Amino acid sequence: MTGHSGPNVLRFPSGAPAAGDVVNLVERLRAAGSVYAEDEAAVLRAEAVDDAHLEQMVQRRIEGEPLEQIVGWAEFAGLRLVVTPGVFVPRRRTELLAREAAAVTRPHGQLLDLCCGVGAVGAAVADARPDAEIHLADIDPFAIDCARRNIPSATDYTGDLFAPLPHNLRFDVIAVNAPYVPTDQIAQMPPEARDHELRATLDGGYDGVEVHRRIAADVARWLSPGGHVLIETAAHLAPLTSAALESGGLTTRIVQDHELSATVVIAHRS
Repeated sequence: MTGHSGPNVLRFPSGAPAAGDVVNLVERLRAAGSVYAEDEAAVLRAEAVDDAHLEQMVQRRIEGEPLEQIVGWAEFAGLRLVVTPGVFVPRRRTELLAREAAAVTRPHGQLLDLCCGVGAVGAAVADARPDAEIHLADIDPFAIDCARRNIPSATDYTGDLFAPLPHNLRFDVIAVNAPYVPTDQIAQMPPEARDHELRATLDGGYDGVEVHRRIAADVARWLSPGGHVLIETAAHLAPLTSAALESGGLTTRIVQDHELSATVVIAHRS
């Protein structure tokens, strides 16, 4: 449910208007600081039901609200996911976590999308592994509501990390997108993140790894024999995340995707 930069820019929808139709809108968005003004203008026009609706959405974007929260959806791993105002917007970098989680999910395996946000990782794994049993957990009830809509077949729990889970559950895979932004760096984040997403979905503590340590201290008991836990982290924090998991008796490796600027620590219970 976290990341360390602002939300994604949605890709051009099918049938997006020609560039000449959005020149004025592009200029307004660019003046407000949008780096991807052309793409955003096309998405807003495609989603608007009329001119008044378009103007309302443009004003919300100019005021700094994430584009995905305005239009009500985010694209992730080729899927269109429900996103509502105030919830954490899935980042494209998290596609690495989803891809690696799907790769280690066994046939008919049980996967827990922990700190799931809108259920982006769980939805991508369900798409790649339709026979998988998906569980979702997050502290934000509004994000869980989105996740429930994005993966109707999943079982969901609302609460802090493992606290709401039934004690008899065990998982083959636990995929985690917990907060990893150091507390003193939140003020430097783009306003669409720091002003429009819950601080609890961003704040990773004094060094960014406090939540990872909490997870690592308890995760082994939730894993089936041979199970895997995967945690998205920052490249410079990966050694700390790895150390936390290794202290819990797990064997780790680090996977990176430079195109996505993504890093995932994968731990295995032998």
